[in-house]
Amino acid sequence: MNKKQILLVEDNPDDVKLTLRALAKSRIANEVVVVRDGVEAVEYLYCSGKYSDRDPELLPQVVLLDLKMPRMDGLEFLQKIREEEKTKLLPVVVLTTSSEDKDRIESYKLGANSYVRKPVDFRQFAEAVQNLGLYWLVLNESP
Repeated sequence: MNKKQILLVEDNPDDVKLTLRALAKSRIANEVVVVRDGVEAVEYLYCSGKYSDRDPELLPQVVLLDLKMPRMDGLEFLQKIREEEKTKLLPVVVLTTSSEDKDRIESYKLGANSYVRKPVDFRQFAEAVQNLGLYWLVLNESP
């Protein structure tokens, strides 16, 4: 069975906990793979580094991507995966605290499928995550 997987690219441990809690609260039972920055996310997607034993045919259903991260930020990650045939069409939802127009515009220019600002309030955040899960894991038909 090919269960729809979520790749969460987030360096802030508190935001990881919040996102996982919001997914659980929304009864989204999909496997969530957490990586801490763009470099680790690239290694995961292309089965290199500590992910070299991963099945290269399996891609996540959706990537939830933070923008502000060390080593390789979200915009660099987007640029990298959109250049590769294997990941060119992979759905990516930017999930960030940034409200800067330049981040939103650049995210879309680089191929983000959606841009969602993280609400500060947990209830609003859980609701946003539930809506994202419903859309990207249930309603959306991937390429």
